[in-house]
Order: sequence, then structure tokens, then C-alpha cells
Amino acid sequence: MPADKLPAIEELSVFAGVRDWIFDLDDTLYPPESGVFKAVMHRIRAYTARVTGASGEDAAALQRNYAARYGTTLRGLMEEHGVDPVEFLADVHAVDRSALAPDAGLAEALSRLPGRKFILTSGTHAHVSETLARLAIADRFDGVFDIADAGYLPKPAEATYAAFLDRFGVEPAAAAMFEDSPRNLAVPRALGMRTVLVVGRQAPQPMPQVSDFVTANLPAFLAGVADALSG
Repeated sequence: MPADKLPAIEELSVFAGVRDWIFDLDDTLYPPESGVFKAVMHRIRAYTARVTGASGEDAAALQRNYAARYGTTLRGLMEEHGVDPVEFLADVHAVDRSALAPDAGLAEALSRLPGRKFILTSGTHAHVSETLARLAIADRFDGVFDIADAGYLPKPAEATYAAFLDRFGVEPAAAAMFEDSPRNLAVPRALGMRTVLVVGRQAPQPMPQVSDFVTANLPAFLAGVADALSG
């Protein structure tokens, strides 16, 4: 099924019993086409180049290597170069968010979901706050767990999910996780959560084994879930 096509109401009934809805932030609650996270990545690569002395494609390759090996570039720079995470995060999140606009459809869909809504991100509380303000959905969430809360240990580390679940008293069997990164859905899926991969409208549409659904239109998907749960 194409990711921009909504599943049937019957399929969405798997969300019955979900009490906690967990969302990644970047390229999940807003579309990758906005360019916001692309700008963050540009600053991450520039920061990597400054710290390591690499340039051009060498810096980009090193950044990708750290992200793959450590979960985030930040963790790699901390381990390999002693980078201060607070300084790094302030620098890389200093991006223009003007491409983001209030998303009334997303706000309404979130408000219709029964239970609590959380954000679990490798960004910062400040980045979450500024981004949600642009989308006008800050009041739809009950809590945020950022990279500092995780002790700078990023998803997909099992310890990070465990710390999040413990912080908010979330029962995995009664939770759903929405992510743009397939590897970050593996642990939630193994724990018993319903999982949804959120992709860009122009992205290839495979159905990874770690996700129950793939969607390129999160507001419409959530509205469909709300419809299914309301009977």
C-alpha cells in the first residue's frame, strides 16, 4: 500500500487499547520537505569538520560513520573528540524554522487521540519548544524526553527507551511509537508497541519489518486512527 494511502478502518483497530502515543520530532511531526532537519544536518557536518579538521566529503563521511556507530554524530564526537554536548546541541539547532507553519490538521488529530502524547527525541528541549511553537501544537503534549534526559545516549539504545518508559510510567503494550528512522522502531516493536514509520512524500515506500504501518501523511493517518477508535 502506498504510504500516502490510508489503511482501512479495520486495520487501524490495532491501536485499540493504546493509552500513550510517542513521537519522534524531526522529520516526523513535520515533513522532511520543510528542510528544517536538513539544515540541522548541515550544521552537524560543519561542526564535525571544525572539530576534526576534515573537509568536504571527508567530513560528511566521518559524520555518517559516527552516526552509524554511535547512534548520533554527537555521541561519536563526545567519545572520539571530547566534544561538549551542550555547546554542540546549541550550535546545530540554531536553524531557521520559518518554513514551518501552524498545522491545524495535526493539532486536531492529536487532540482526538485518547490518552497521553509524548516526544522522545535526540534533540533538545529548546529545539522541541521552538519547533512545536511554529507548528502550534505545543499544548497537545504531556511530556518531552530529550537527549540530555537520556544521558546523551541516543535511540536506538535500549537503555534510552527504558529510561523514557520509567520516567513517564508508560506500558509498552499500551503504547504506539511514530518515527522517521526504521532502526529506532526496532526496540519499541520488540517491547510490544504498535509502530509507525513516517516518511517523506517522495521517499521509497518499503514496509520495514519493524513497523506495522508506513505513512507519508501523519495528520491524515492520526485522524484515521482517531476515527477507528471512536467507532
